[in-house]
Amino acid sequence: MSETPFIKMNGLANDFAVVDARRGGVRPRSEIIRALADRARGIGFDQFITLEPSRIGADIFMRIDNADGGEVAACGNATRCVAALLMAENGTASASIETRAGLLLARNDADGSISVDMGVPRFDWEDIPLAEEFRDTRAIELQIGPVDAPVLHSPSVVNVGNPHAIFWVEDVSGHAIERFGPLLESHPIFPERANITVAEVTASDAVTIRTYERGVGLTQACGTAACATLVCAARTGRTGREATITMPGGDLFIRWDEHDHIWMTGPVESEFTGFFDTETGAWRRQEAAAE
Repeated sequence: MSETPFIKMNGLANDFAVVDARRGGVRPRSEIIRALADRARGIGFDQFITLEPSRIGADIFMRIDNADGGEVAACGNATRCVAALLMAENGTASASIETRAGLLLARNDADGSISVDMGVPRFDWEDIPLAEEFRDTRAIELQIGPVDAPVLHSPSVVNVGNPHAIFWVEDVSGHAIERFGPLLESHPIFPERANITVAEVTASDAVTIRTYERGVGLTQACGTAACATLVCAARTGRTGREATITMPGGDLFIRWDEHDHIWMTGPVESEFTGFFDTETGAWRRQEAAAE
């Protein structure tokens, strides 16, 4: 048996198994990740996070695999969790994290929340990417349901490290995103698939959302979806450049600053530690994680 230690963490119930590959931990094969992600028989998580040495001088390189075993470039809530680990390890109030989406900077706020600079959003159709040209990505031609009475239509689209489509609705609870999410996630317009969100603007500084995350499914929270929602809401005049984004798992505060960088702020939690077998996917819980 080849056991690898992990720590289970979450940001607003968006949860992760984190392995430190700098200290002998191993990133498992995709089929083992899928087994470990299973909430009935495995550890149960949305993403598997592997910490590796940075190639550009950051504190860490963060590799992200979704529950389906596919690698992705960005995960906002995981970034906050990893930042909290690094700051505790180094005794610092800030951390730098290399990802496939770029270099992300994080800080520990006075109230114990973790803030991350998620970088600059990309709105051009080629950068999202889309399969065909749309000059205005504030609302693209995409709908689901009858042509004359679509259930959802005209989403705003953006890349915030991964592709997102935001559908504006009057009541997020009135849409079965768990049913239509898989259809939209894999729609031909999204060659790399996309995260699908329904968003209800409740005030000029507040939005409620639900997200179907590519490679994961319906999530309690999605940090990049919160970021995508805020910049698209501001870009379409629905909100200002900062707002509280409410998800089933809780709230994130998102600010799109004067330099066009997106700042995401919210809590993190360490749940427990354990070990898993890299060959079989068998795992065992060790203890509650230290706060």
